[in-house]
Amino acid sequence: MEIFKAAWDFFQNQVLGMKWLNSLIGSALDACGLDTTGRIGGSIQFFIYDIIKIMVLLGVLILIISYIQSYFPPERTKKILGRFHGVGANIIAALLGTVTPFCSCSSIPLFIGFTSAGLPLGVTFSFLISSPMVDLGSLVLLMSIFGWKVAVVYVLFGLIIAVAGGTLIEKLNLENQVEEYIRKGNSLDVPQEELHFKDRINFAWEQVVSTAKKVFPYVLIGVGIGALIHNWIPEDFIVKVLGDNNPFGVILATLAGVPMYADIFGTIPIAEALLAKGALLGVVLSFMMGVTTLSLPSIIMLRKAVKPKLLGIFIVICTVGIIAVGYLFNAIQPLLV
Repeated sequence: MEIFKAAWDFFQNQVLGMKWLNSLIGSALDACGLDTTGRIGGSIQFFIYDIIKIMVLLGVLILIISYIQSYFPPERTKKILGRFHGVGANIIAALLGTVTPFCSCSSIPLFIGFTSAGLPLGVTFSFLISSPMVDLGSLVLLMSIFGWKVAVVYVLFGLIIAVAGGTLIEKLNLENQVEEYIRKGNSLDVPQEELHFKDRINFAWEQVVSTAKKVFPYVLIGVGIGALIHNWIPEDFIVKVLGDNNPFGVILATLAGVPMYADIFGTIPIAEALLAKGALLGVVLSFMMGVTTLSLPSIIMLRKAVKPKLLGIFIVICTVGIIAVGYLFNAIQPLLV
């Protein structure tokens, strides 16, 4: 058992967390005359380390996930979802969302395609909620920073929100709240040619390059904000606003994430810095969920597909679910960290 624990700790800290890289960067900066224990040197070390770590993990993850995704083109995904009914269909849709695009704006075109194909509205919303919130990349990156317990529980709660939200929307019979051009749209069932291993690798590499280009600016911004929080904002201030003394911290964090647009790779450095400064676990995870699921640009895009009533219900369901999960994480934090 001790051997297994040691092996796991090594994997989490040195492979996923790349602590060796942090030490290497710190030594290099010290050799250049920068004091990494000070604010400026510490900020530079945090910035370089997190940028490299996130982009390397991101590249590896996207390569693996995109290879898996090559087996699930949209038409095949529609066929898979069409075989299930009831809550089972919502569960499958939420799980399929974990191997599809990394941000909400990228998920909406697929949501429109699934809805046009005649899939139940609740099923398509379960996919739309889970896709940006709980992709496989989030699981690995969360493990690299917060540990496997937090990562697994985060993904589990995210899937619960997706399944419950989609099921509730299905029960409300809101099909008439989808824009007419989508309800009357036709989806051609185009047969997918069988891809060979080389084709799938090429597809996966193209996804790595394309996604890296899209997310890199947000990673830069996220890591920059994280470095600022980590080394310049007083710990007492973070604890006062987002710690035990503020019962509304989860609500504030969720609402603060709405105007932003980033995927989970850009929010993790901010969450990491906030947690290190004393913010509660549920607060930082609610912020991450708010940014990835309820960002203002994705809401504007979704409005083009659904009417205000359905959009409002979607926002309320996600907001209530995220806030509830945030408070639950706060309550069980001693068991996870």
